[in-house]
Parts: sequence; C-alpha cells; structure tokens
Amino acid sequence: MIIEIKEMKFVAENKEKMEEFSTEEAVKEAVENAEAMAEENAKAMAEENAEPSEEASAETANESSEESSKEEKEGKKPFKKKEKKKDKRDEQIEQLTDRVTRQMAEFENFRRRTDQEKAQMFGNGQKAIVEKILPVVDNFERGLATVEEGADPFADGMLMIYKQLLTTLEEIGVKPIEAVGQEFNPDFHNAVMHVEDEEVGENIVVEEFQKGYMMNDSVVRHSMVKVAN
Repeated sequence: MIIEIKEMKFVAENKEKMEEFSTEEAVKEAVENAEAMAEENAKAMAEENAEPSEEASAETANESSEESSKEEKEGKKPFKKKEKKKDKRDEQIEQLTDRVTRQMAEFENFRRRTDQEKAQMFGNGQKAIVEKILPVVDNFERGLATVEEGADPFADGMLMIYKQLLTTLEEIGVKPIEAVGQEFNPDFHNAVMHVEDEEVGENIVVEEFQKGYMMNDSVVRHSMVKVAN
C-alpha cells in the first residue's frame, strides 16, 4: 500500500512536468526519477520486513526458554519414545526357558538327594550284615584259643577259614578297634568294668572282653573293655 501511494504521488507530481516538457529530456528525467523512487521503496520494504522477523525470532527464543525453564521447575522429563513391547512369542519363550531351568535344577537336587539316600541305605545294609557276621568271628576266636596251632589238622583248617573271613571283612572296609593299652574313648570303647591299678595310668584300657570293629570310619560295634581308675 505504501509503495502504491508513493507511486501515485510521484505520478501526480511529475504529470505536470511531462505535460510541460514533451521533449526527450523530460521523459528521460522522469524515468530516472522513477528508478530512484523504486530503489528507495525497495530499501524501505526490506527494512520493514527485517524488523518483524528479528522480533519474532527473539520472541520465539524467549518462549522456548520460558517453556524449558518451566518444565525444569515442574520436574518434567523430556519426552522419550516408548519402548516397543515384546512380542508374545518372545515372552512365552522366556517363560518356558525359565520353567525348564527351574525343573532341571530341581531334578539335579532330587538326583543328589537320591544318591545320598541310596549310599546311606547301602551302608546301613552293609553294617547290618557285618553285625550278623561278627558273632561268628567271635566264636572262631574262642574255639581257636583252646587249641594249639599245628596240634590238630581240623583246628588248622578252622584257622585258615577264620583268616579268610577276616581278609574278606577287611576288603569291604571292616577292621578291629585297638583297645588294650589305649586311653579310654567312649566313641570306640564300652567300659563294663573298672579296676584299681597303680601300675597302669588313669583311664587306660587294661583288658578287652569283646573286640570292637569299624567299617569305613564308622563304628559297627564298640569294644567291651575293663578300664583302670
């Protein structure tokens, strides 16, 4: 609008001159004046367009800074994209994997308990059998104690069977408990008699009435002994 008004004013002002001077010089002067006026109008428009853009940019910068400060005061977090939800198949696979892992761990614990119970049952069975055999060993020892070695062929045969039986017991881990001359130990010895003996130290086993046996570091039968006070 401003440009149009100025052009109209320019035309009005130069109309009289153009009417007075019909010569080429007048026309030329009018053209030069029109070009000068057009340049001035272009500069004015550039300045008018530049000022509001700068003000607008300043206002937008102020608004963005105010919004950011407001968000910081309110404790709002910057917007983040939502994570993609897992696929149902992936969730099912994870659940099944976890279930299988737990079952494998439970089975491994069950297997260990079962092995321990089997070993314990086997050991208890061995111990029960050995307890049944030990009275037979005692009878061999009592019978052979009354016979001199080499005096009777039958007694020699019984001695050989007795030694074979002891060897078999040793192979399965059975061995006699040392008692006579050892300090009394309630874990291995069963004191059935006490005696006063100054020659022997206190709490020492002086006599064994029944031999005790161990199997794999476990007592099968305690030794029945006499202890000196």
